[in-house]
Amino acid sequence: MLKDSLFYAKILLFGEYGIIQDSMGLSIPYSSYNGALTFENPADENSQSSNQHLHAFAQYLIELQAKGSLLFDLNSDELLADLQKGMHFNSSIPQGFGVGSSGALVAAVYKRYALNRIAVTEKPDGASIAKLKLIFGQMESYFHGKSSGLDPLICYLNLPVLIKSKDEMGTVGLPENTTGKGAIFLINSGIPGKTEPMVNIFMEKMKHEGFRNMLKTEFKKYNDACIQAFLKRDLNPLFSNIKQLSNLLLHNFKPMIPVVFHKLWKEGIESNAYYLKLCGSGGGGYFLGFTQNIDEARKRLKDYPLEIVHTF
Repeated sequence: MLKDSLFYAKILLFGEYGIIQDSMGLSIPYSSYNGALTFENPADENSQSSNQHLHAFAQYLIELQAKGSLLFDLNSDELLADLQKGMHFNSSIPQGFGVGSSGALVAAVYKRYALNRIAVTEKPDGASIAKLKLIFGQMESYFHGKSSGLDPLICYLNLPVLIKSKDEMGTVGLPENTTGKGAIFLINSGIPGKTEPMVNIFMEKMKHEGFRNMLKTEFKKYNDACIQAFLKRDLNPLFSNIKQLSNLLLHNFKPMIPVVFHKLWKEGIESNAYYLKLCGSGGGGYFLGFTQNIDEARKRLKDYPLEIVHTF
């Protein structure tokens, strides 16, 4: 593993799609998965495949640099030399599951090959965060067609980031895990999702005034209230708003929810045993669950493995 190139996965707890319309967002690092640039086992089939993908990504960055449009100074000579030696990205982060597989890769490449890079500090200032987000958005757009840059930003800083608006964001402290029965969990749909088609569906929906109004009013109201309640560890408003948000997502984001999950989603809302929401762009991968009784949620979701993210 190359020095300082280990990056963790991320989870967008709140704000999927809504941050495009100036809703708040809250994203956190998730240390259960990680990835790193490495020269180990270069003959391995996965290593060679990763190396080829990195070559293509490098060419994309080098072409932008040649046009004078790359937003940072890239050490392209060192990057190409390392790729010739078999460098690849060794990652346990599942691809297409909404937990930042491309974000970690982008962060790793920037950390190692950006000249005069913006350094990570314990309390980064707003201007540095905004600039990094722009840089990472440009880099990650190679993978998704369009990117906010938020995923690589979380992976790079390895700190929770609160997005207050398009122009205002900063790092934030999270409530500590406690030993209660309440939990936020990931549920694995078993189906990899692709970000670009989901974003395209969303952009089509945005052409309709009713959908835009729903995002600006109802979605923003429940989403922002969830974030505020979570950060204050105020569980009653958190769960009443997450129920409303879950219901809103089921009725307005159906294409982003696999058909097999529609019934589970509805059962959670009707039973109050758990509430599901999107984790990233949807379409497959992981979904997020919130429950006040993890034992009850496990019983009702017994056919799906759950991974605990946070406990109340």
